[in-house]
Amino acid sequence: MEVLQYKVQDFEGPLDVLLTLISKNKMNICDIEISLLLEQYIEQIELMKQYDMDIASEFLEMAARLVHIKTVSLLPKHEEEEKELKRELTGQLLEYKQCKEIAALLSQMMNFNRMVREPEKIPVDMRYSLNHPPELLLKAYMNAAGRGKRFLPPKEERFNELVVRRFVSVSSQVSVIFEALSRDKKINLEEFFATKHDSSERVAAFLAVLELIKEKKIRIDEEKEDVILHLV
Repeated sequence: MEVLQYKVQDFEGPLDVLLTLISKNKMNICDIEISLLLEQYIEQIELMKQYDMDIASEFLEMAARLVHIKTVSLLPKHEEEEKELKRELTGQLLEYKQCKEIAALLSQMMNFNRMVREPEKIPVDMRYSLNHPPELLLKAYMNAAGRGKRFLPPKEERFNELVVRRFVSVSSQVSVIFEALSRDKKINLEEFFATKHDSSERVAAFLAVLELIKEKKIRIDEEKEDVILHLV
């Protein structure tokens, strides 16, 4: 087995030691050999002791953890527990590896040799330096003014057609039809509508005719080319 030589002070923690051992032995990080890893990890603990270095509790805790995983692997019918322990260790190693890779990239982007200063305050030039044709400026002004007018209340003249217009009720036209029939006994429909002077009166008269036909109070006959109204 190859004897590994490296500086102990370069390790930042037990996961760093494990990643180095995995790399040196060309192991698959998702399928590590616990026995080989434990043996070489213990060697590093002993190396720390030889250099009279203070071994942090986290290094000893990891050693105990590796011993536990190896012990479980030797017990019969504990395959699932062993897989779970190895899966948990593998996940931590992968996360730590990603953090180291990202830290290396950031160290290339940022270093302490850079000098950063606050941006200088530059006075703002409020003068508009571009030139535009007068027609374009007028069109832009009219568009802006038009958008502003949309928020104004509508003018009173717009309601004149609804408020001022004469309202003719259907019942009043029913009375007119009965009065004409009682007097003339029949009504020429075309001549009857010709006497209506506005749309409101014509609509009311038309609805009155339909209502009376529906109630079977009048009927419609055709005499030659004329349509005649009669009382039922």
